[in-house]
Amino acid sequence: MATSPDGTVIIKKYANRRLYDTGSSSYITLDHLAAMVREKKEFKVIDAKSGEDITRGVLTQIIMEEESRGETMLPVNFLRQLITMYGDSMQNMVPQYLEASLEAFQRNQSQFQDAMTGAFAGSPFAEMARRNMEMFHAATRGIQPQPKSEEGTKAELAELKAQLASLQDKLDKMS
Repeated sequence: MATSPDGTVIIKKYANRRLYDTGSSSYITLDHLAAMVREKKEFKVIDAKSGEDITRGVLTQIIMEEESRGETMLPVNFLRQLITMYGDSMQNMVPQYLEASLEAFQRNQSQFQDAMTGAFAGSPFAEMARRNMEMFHAATRGIQPQPKSEEGTKAELAELKAQLASLQDKLDKMS
């Protein structure tokens, strides 16, 4: 089978760590998969033996390889904060927030590039920050984490408010 019914290319990963593109009937590398991502080609990586979907792990591996080559994009502090979110009551909200933030970033990429090159006229960076904060608030509406205790919930809420205030101060200083 070269593709799934929805047109997604199926990539098989074998025990020897080789990747086989069923669409082109050839072995490929992680670099080839990275190029497919950049070209917005849909693919799904399947473990050849178990049939398990391992796409998430392979995409993570691509990121790790890019980061190890010096193509760093993820700050250490961000990675630490991300790790702390595992097991946290907000864990379920993080993926949607990150995805929405990246989508907003891509939509506003030209404005961001102008802002980063010194064209602060009209303050597009501040506008992007405002939109991202609105998106964050919209994403968190209706999500009610299951508190361990009332005190724990109040402490977490206070910490989140402090973090949001700190982020807003940083954004205000940047604009």
